[in-house]
Amino acid sequence: MSRAGVLAPSDSPPAAREPRRLSGLTGAAGLGVWVALVLGAWIWGGVINASGRPNMLVQAPPLTGHFWFPTRLWMLPVVALAILAVAFGPRVARSVPFMRLLLLGFAAAAAWAVALASTNGSHSLIGPVTDPLDYLHDLAKVVSPGAFLDSFTDRIGTYTTHVRSHPPGMLLVLWSLDAAGLSGPWWVAALEIAGGAAAVPAVLLAVREVAGEGRVREAAPFVVLAPAWVWVATSADALFMGVGAWAVALIVIATGRRDRGGDLAALGGGLLFGAGIFLSYGLVLLAVIPGAVALVRRRPRPVLIAATGAAAVVGAFGLAGFWWFEGLFATRRQYLEGISRHRSYVYFLIANLAAFAIALGPATMAGLARLRDRSVWLLSGGAIAAIALADLSGMSKGEVERIWLQFAPWVLIAGCSLAPSPRPRAWLAANAGVAILVQIAVRSPW
Repeated sequence: MSRAGVLAPSDSPPAAREPRRLSGLTGAAGLGVWVALVLGAWIWGGVINASGRPNMLVQAPPLTGHFWFPTRLWMLPVVALAILAVAFGPRVARSVPFMRLLLLGFAAAAAWAVALASTNGSHSLIGPVTDPLDYLHDLAKVVSPGAFLDSFTDRIGTYTTHVRSHPPGMLLVLWSLDAAGLSGPWWVAALEIAGGAAAVPAVLLAVREVAGEGRVREAAPFVVLAPAWVWVATSADALFMGVGAWAVALIVIATGRRDRGGDLAALGGGLLFGAGIFLSYGLVLLAVIPGAVALVRRRPRPVLIAATGAAAVVGAFGLAGFWWFEGLFATRRQYLEGISRHRSYVYFLIANLAAFAIALGPATMAGLARLRDRSVWLLSGGAIAAIALADLSGMSKGEVERIWLQFAPWVLIAGCSLAPSPRPRAWLAANAGVAILVQIAVRSPW
């Protein structure tokens, strides 16, 4: 692997790259910002809800849904899993072979997501999939892929909320599953959970490429044991997260190679990226991350190859009758005529960040405050820049705990800065506790 770039993998111990003990004040400051942001958005949202204005459908501000506090035995397995993960996760991440760590990260993330969702009973795994507003409801409208794509923009108002809020790619994925004999909500749920969990090894590979294996082992427990996984089982955005993560990771890996393998990785990343933007319009913002890595490494070739692959996918969809920008503008019109009318731009400019902060967990905010590794910051900072663009666009007023899942793992890696702290397991426990609290106290549509 080439070390010609400015950023190069390093397997030296983390202690050699920065002081072992950082001031506890930075972590406390990050935690304070997290609490203030969440509490402020909750109070402000409550005032709006009590004001008699049109319902903004956010009854558990800043999260979409409403508060409920049922007592259920289903929560015991997820509590037990969280205790085991906190107790043994960091040790396992430090000791197992790297490839096994990637597989364990995938399996642990899937198990954590399923365990969280199952606190409402096993039926909750397919509940969101079978919702009348979700994709599966419109599957019967896809008679043939060509006719569906050709008429999608013209008929956008006839589709359910999730379908008309996204490009047509997800419905084509479900049509393909159905054509392959894998029909029904359980197959869709399995795809979404597996797709979300697949983001973990992708992100960890990207971290190893720019920051070294030591950082991967520190970051892995914080990537897996995060509140964001509450919205993975089962949400189509989890699948989008996995596709986007692998697209970014392949391009990032390509920036560190100057052989045919690097070109193939860049092309694969570009093709995945092209496919991803036909699943979610917002996924295009992830281009900031590999773009930043390529810029710092002075490696434009992988980005150009990836752009060629993505353009080929865009062209193929265009020839089939669906043009990406035309679909984006049609979706924007639908959005502005819908619930967006009842949601304040200024409030959600802040509330979106608060909702996403809940998805990241307090440990991640503390980790960002303590993070001094510029290589890791390149990945996390790129994701934060993408989040800022998404927030300012006004196209996501609420529901970002789900919509912004694609950005989450790239920020969660900042938890690596907490590994050298005196009580890293306490931070992991804080994230796990927030995840369980949100799952049992907030009933959301997903």
